[in-house]
Amino acid sequence: MADGFQFAFTPEVDKATLPLWEKVKGHITPMEWRLQAPLIAEINRLKREKNAVILAHNYMTPDIFHGVGDYVGDSLGLAKEAAKSDAKIIVQAGVHFMAETSKILSPEKTVLIPDLRAGCSLASSITGADVRLIKQRYPGLPVVTYVNTTADVKAETDVCCTSANAVQVVEHVAREWGVDRVILIPDEFLARNVARQTDIKIIAWQGRCEVHERFTAADILELKAAYPNAEILAHPECPAEVLEVSDFAGSTAAMNDYVLTRKPKQVVLITECSMADNVAVDAVDTEFVRPCNLCPHMKRITLENIYETLVHDRYEVTVDPAIAARARVAVQAMIDLPPPLVPARYDLVKARHHVDVELI
Repeated sequence: MADGFQFAFTPEVDKATLPLWEKVKGHITPMEWRLQAPLIAEINRLKREKNAVILAHNYMTPDIFHGVGDYVGDSLGLAKEAAKSDAKIIVQAGVHFMAETSKILSPEKTVLIPDLRAGCSLASSITGADVRLIKQRYPGLPVVTYVNTTADVKAETDVCCTSANAVQVVEHVAREWGVDRVILIPDEFLARNVARQTDIKIIAWQGRCEVHERFTAADILELKAAYPNAEILAHPECPAEVLEVSDFAGSTAAMNDYVLTRKPKQVVLITECSMADNVAVDAVDTEFVRPCNLCPHMKRITLENIYETLVHDRYEVTVDPAIAARARVAVQAMIDLPPPLVPARYDLVKARHHVDVELI
């Protein structure tokens, strides 16, 4: 490792990291902790020295999420918190489009990502050029774009959305534009699930998250048979038939809130498997059943390369200022919307089944 730093589990490291160990000891083995704690202590020291913050997405492993994350949560929430921070450096413990969003909202700050290969199958499914062609094909219709997209896609967008507020955003722009059809890109399954919640007709793109698209209704039914008392919580990037046999569907933030407020005795989170590990740290009275679909891109981020990033100030993520300015308008348009009157969730009882969308 750089600069001859010796990663030894010294009494000083033990003392500095003891409060963190007390929090995660049910989820990290003592042997693992002796290897991780020296890195965690040094990363936290470097953050103070360099006036840096680490944004840790819900899909980070617990050593990162609970050990070094200053702000934790979903991608947009992280970017918004970073924009409020006085830190000069943002380290994105997540994937590349998240780092771009942080840069869009904090153009004056240095944004670093520990591994430039940390991409996203959904974000890479569409480009800004694709969106320009879509707008030519459907002139006069608003374009709503999921925040899980690159900056050049956001720049071609009228307003962004998250999985938590997609229905609200679609209905808002339809009213504002006086239309009954809205383009919602790029996640096909999110679009299909939104279509079940609204009378607005949805035009969708065939992008998918490689983690969530692998879940099937058969998987959920098998889990229900094996764990009849478990509550099944699914992410809306999953296929509609998965949501139809689940008990609840919502964003990662909504899942977290559901578990911490309702305190189910047993729960299954149908999303990237580190999410369950991280929620379980605070949900001590809930048993988690863990079907594990890993995101290979998220798992490129490690304590080791976060440390290297802080030591060497690498790898910087930049966005062309002209693109960033246009993308910022779309993100800000969403931020400026009033919050929903009820907590974000997908009402699976009232949802209409098999509502079709127009695929581009």
